[in-house]
Amino acid sequence: MSFYLGVDIGTSGTKTILIDATGNILGEASQGYPLHHPKPLWSEQDPEDWWQATVKTIRAAVKRAKVKPAEVKAIGLSGQMHGAVFLDKSNKVVRRALLWNDQRTAAECAEIEKRAGGRSKLIKLVANPAMTGFTAPKILWLRNNEPKNFDRTKKVLLPKDDVRRRLTGEFATEVSDASGMLLLDVKKRHWSMPLLSKLELDVDLFAKCYESEEVTGNLTRDAAKLLGLTTDCVVVGGAGDCAANAIGTGVVKSGILSTSIGTSGVMFVHSDKVEIDPQGRLHTFCHAVRGKWHMMGVSLTAGGALQWFTEQLCAELARGKTDPYKVLNREAAAVAAGSEGLFFLPYLAGERTPHADPDARGCFVGLTLKHTRGHLARSIMEGVTYAMRDSLAIIEEMGVPVRQIRASGGGAKSALWRQLQADLFGKKVVTLEAEQGPAFGVALLAAVGAGEYKNIEQACAATIELASETVVDRKVKRSYDSGFSVYQGLYQSLKSDFKKISSLG
Repeated sequence: MSFYLGVDIGTSGTKTILIDATGNILGEASQGYPLHHPKPLWSEQDPEDWWQATVKTIRAAVKRAKVKPAEVKAIGLSGQMHGAVFLDKSNKVVRRALLWNDQRTAAECAEIEKRAGGRSKLIKLVANPAMTGFTAPKILWLRNNEPKNFDRTKKVLLPKDDVRRRLTGEFATEVSDASGMLLLDVKKRHWSMPLLSKLELDVDLFAKCYESEEVTGNLTRDAAKLLGLTTDCVVVGGAGDCAANAIGTGVVKSGILSTSIGTSGVMFVHSDKVEIDPQGRLHTFCHAVRGKWHMMGVSLTAGGALQWFTEQLCAELARGKTDPYKVLNREAAAVAAGSEGLFFLPYLAGERTPHADPDARGCFVGLTLKHTRGHLARSIMEGVTYAMRDSLAIIEEMGVPVRQIRASGGGAKSALWRQLQADLFGKKVVTLEAEQGPAFGVALLAAVGAGEYKNIEQACAATIELASETVVDRKVKRSYDSGFSVYQGLYQSLKSDFKKISSLG
């Protein structure tokens, strides 16, 4: 028997699953860890927390599955994208890692565009503009603000790839995650030597780049012993969490778009060829499917907005016996579409797509005395979905076909949020029988890398089944179409005020 592990090193915690050759999940485990915000809009984590969580969850998942160590043939790694792990010559972490939602690098983004010869030239080099969440600006921030730490730095790795280093002893990454560093020639699928030269960064700072299903190494003797596995177990390239989630939901061919509402909100569409938004509003990255690409729009705060509301403003719900999210969903569902004129802009950590504005701020607009907690909750859910529709509008503007939407993440568990997506996007929304997201996606990549399947398309066809579908309410859609134009106008009206607010601290 052969079994495969998928490990997803996320922002709030690490999740590991173990599957058999047909995609059945036999064991799973999760482990959380803290997020550090030393200054407003800064976001950091300790890479040691990721490693400890990986060890604990792998051991727990294998134990629960009751399989023999030698039967675990391969491991796939997924992880939060864009984070920067800085290592010294002894492979010791120089400082806490800077994460995807860290917004400190506006000056470095401007520096990158200037060094590249302008925004359009940068997009031609790496298919994307400079954004505060990406990895390259973080490296320049370290050089500009912590020069002693930069001088100590000999390697810069993405979060999942630092875990890989401790599993295999190898410095390796893969194309989907590397695309989000702003240093990869996305069209040619290798490091952009012209941009590295312009930024005065040595290519030796970075890991060797693989395709997502390729084997990057075997478990070291020490890692195998620690995990209770064998050194015959291989580790494949894996994928950044967004591409991994797309694999896990079967978005491996044209016409299918996946939505993921977790901490952030992601709109992800498969592309058989490189499609680049000349305005840089959408990301164009390498897909975890060999030789394919994808476009992606990201809202920095999606489910995280409802989490903020629940924890900060509904503390009494958390003290009750009922799940506070069920209470808020029930109250929100009782409110009419449009929340009776209440809008929510979900820019609690700035915004990426389509505004690329670290100064954007969250706000309720249209509050009146008649609005209740249910109105607030519903407007948050609607605001997040409006923000994601911004990405869909650009995808459709570029002529990329979208025939079906596959919902995943925490938002997919809410019938109300699924209906909001169907009505706001104007397309049927489907869910899957076993929605396990990124961890499942990289477990499938592990199975491909170990030879269980010919390619990832074959693996997805054999293991992924649709479960439910939510159809569009055309009357409600027309209402949301009108609301969407209002929503878009609010950002434009408030854009200059956001900058003034940001300058106040």
